[in-house]
Amino acid sequence: MLDSRKIGIVFGGVFIVVGLLGFIPNPLVSPHGVFAVNLAHNLVHILTGVIFIILVMRFKDKEDVVIKSLGAVYMVVAVIGFFTTGDKLLGFVHINDADRWLHFGLAVAIIGAGFLFKPTQSRVST
Repeated sequence: MLDSRKIGIVFGGVFIVVGLLGFIPNPLVSPHGVFAVNLAHNLVHILTGVIFIILVMRFKDKEDVVIKSLGAVYMVVAVIGFFTTGDKLLGFVHINDADRWLHFGLAVAIIGAGFLFKPTQSRVST
């Protein structure tokens, strides 16, 4: 059965894979791809994935709070992205309109997962 820890690990893994994919020339995730990325953007994805995995493993029974919190961070990123003119989020992360909407969609999906999936149940000793 899926629980919030497993979902957090899946999110983390996907972020890491997408970050690594950005280093390989492809039409989807690249400087000129559907989703514009640069070195900073790729590193942010990898770091986000690592943070997801570390936090859901560290805060047992509170994984849903971790997921909701990281989703809220992504919502802030999405809002900042929508108010950013040009192609550099915070001056160094390459983005385009597809990224802006993806960040918003990710925020909604991550927050939703935090509410949908329950924390791992701890085993109680008898």
